[in-house]
This record gives sequence, structure tokens and C-alpha cells, in this order.
Amino acid sequence: MAQQKTILRALAGETLPTPPIWMMRQAGRYLPEYKATRAQAGDFLSLCYNPELAAEVTLQPIRRYGFDAAILFADILLLPQALGADLWFVTGEGPRLSTITTADELAQLKPLDAIHDTLNPIYETVKILSRELPKETTLIGFAGSPWTVATYMIAGQGTPDQAPAHALKAENRPVFEGIINRITEGTIEYLSMQIQAGAECVKLFDSWAGSLQDDDFIEFSVKPMQRITAALKKKHPDVPIIAFPRGAGKRNIGMHAAIGADCIALDDGVDAVWAAENVQKDGCVQGNLKSSHMVTGGDTLVSETRRICKAFSKGPHIFNLGHGITPDANPDNVQLMIDTVRGA
Repeated sequence: MAQQKTILRALAGETLPTPPIWMMRQAGRYLPEYKATRAQAGDFLSLCYNPELAAEVTLQPIRRYGFDAAILFADILLLPQALGADLWFVTGEGPRLSTITTADELAQLKPLDAIHDTLNPIYETVKILSRELPKETTLIGFAGSPWTVATYMIAGQGTPDQAPAHALKAENRPVFEGIINRITEGTIEYLSMQIQAGAECVKLFDSWAGSLQDDDFIEFSVKPMQRITAALKKKHPDVPIIAFPRGAGKRNIGMHAAIGADCIALDDGVDAVWAAENVQKDGCVQGNLKSSHMVTGGDTLVSETRRICKAFSKGPHIFNLGHGITPDANPDNVQLMIDTVRGA
């Protein structure tokens, strides 16, 4: 059955008459059923660490829309927490972490073999999903890329320009590189365990890759993802990997080979026709509808969806947004997008 799953066929390089489709953050705050389950859990982290409820919210958009893939419901900051950082969420403001900015703080992080004590509930969620998902639906695991995760660990929260991480990189390179290395090693462990639990594909989210310039982009976005990909391919050679270097722009040229990924996810700042000529020629691409269309809907949503499908129609393509769906999206617009992709 695995060979017949449309997502896996596209990831293997097959050009399909209708692109398979899933959506970043497809289990989330735009859905009323998610909000009800979140209330039942009590708070966001409790939801992440409750395997039954996390599996439920992962399954909700599959039941409602019939996406071709489900992505594990979790958060990229669970790994820093497993490494020993304090993590909490402030309502209306987002995540907060205890900061790691010195050699002493880096040395106090937990050893790699200890992270699974915290992350075992996530693996249990994957096991539940591998049993309960429809047989045609691909299960995607994920993690944040080292640079993006490091920006949160260094700043203690999300920042508009990742300035604290850039500052540490400039002022104390050994500590900065030590943080990147520890996250890289932890991510290999974390994703490998997701795969062992049943994930059929994994995705690396480098949401802040675009703020890295010149050599730093290669050193701290591309190379850590390449290291993770190589290690996972050695352990799990048949499991495809999607990489999302958000904000890479024209640096996406050659990215399949640079990272070793089976698919490059494209943000909405990349023109689809350009990407078809310069990126898709090397393998599967994913993307790249603006998530704002999930709010506004209408004829523009339909025309933009058709434009992207046409641009990528001559090669392997997975239809997706260029970034995660937002809480103010209209669930009806998601159905309109799916119907447009599938030609209904």
C-alpha cells in the first residue's frame, strides 16, 4: 500500500495528474473541533503530550477534508524542552523558554539518551496515528531545523529578526556552534524515533533560514539539515525527507542536492514558474499558495490555486501553502482549495 500513497509517489519523483495535497498547520486553531479538543486538554503543552488527544487533532482535518497526508501534531520547541530548557506558553503571545547563551548553560543540557524520557508521548502519538489513519493517508513526522530552534533557545522567545541568535553567533561563536550541534544531534535522535514509531516521511522546518546571509546560510541552515538528512537516510534509507528553508529565495537552486532532501518546500515568496524551471527540475517540490487566501477565499483563491498547479504540472509536486494556515482562516476556503486542486 505504501507504494500507492500519492504523497510517497510524488516524493519518489513521480509526476501525477493531480498533485497530492496537505497543509501546514492543518490541525489547528482555524478548526472548531480543534478548539474543543484544546479546551479539553487544558493548555497547548498538555495537548502535545497527551497521545490520545494529539492523535485526535491530527485526525480531525483528515476526517473533514481527506488530505493525502497527516502531519503529527506537536511543536518544534518540544526538543529544547527535552534537552533541558524550561518551556511555557503565554496566552496571546506565544512560547517562552529559559535561555541558553553561555558555555555553562550549554553544558547543563541533558545528554541525548535522556531526551526520550520527555518525548515518549510524542512517539506514542505516532503509533496511534499509524494504526488509525486511513490506509491511503501518509503520516508525516517533523522537527524544527537547528538554526530556527536555536533562535528560540537563545532569545527565549520568537523574535522578528532573530537578532539575539545573530549576536551570539558574532560574539561567542563556540557557544553558538555548540548549540547548533546539540540541536542537530537531538533532531537526528528525535526524527529517527518518530520513524521507528511509524512516520512514513519527515519534514525539517527552517522557518527563519531567510535571515541567514552568505556563508552563514550554508553553515547554519543547509549543513545542519544535510547532516540530519544523511544520518536519517543511513538509518532509514526508504523514508523520504522534506526540507523547508523558508526565505531562501533563489538560493533554493540546487537545494535538493545540497541538503540531500527528496523534496524542497517553497514559501509564497518564490514564483512558481521560476521554481518549476530552477528547483523542480531536481526533484519534488511542495508549495506554495499564500496562506492569506485561506482567509479571503473567492475567485482569487481559485485562480491562484490553478496557477500553481499549472506551473508545477510537468514534474513531481505536492500542493501546500507557502506557510502555515492562520487562526483566522475560513474552513470553507480550505475545502474550496482542495476542490480546485482535485478538479471538482
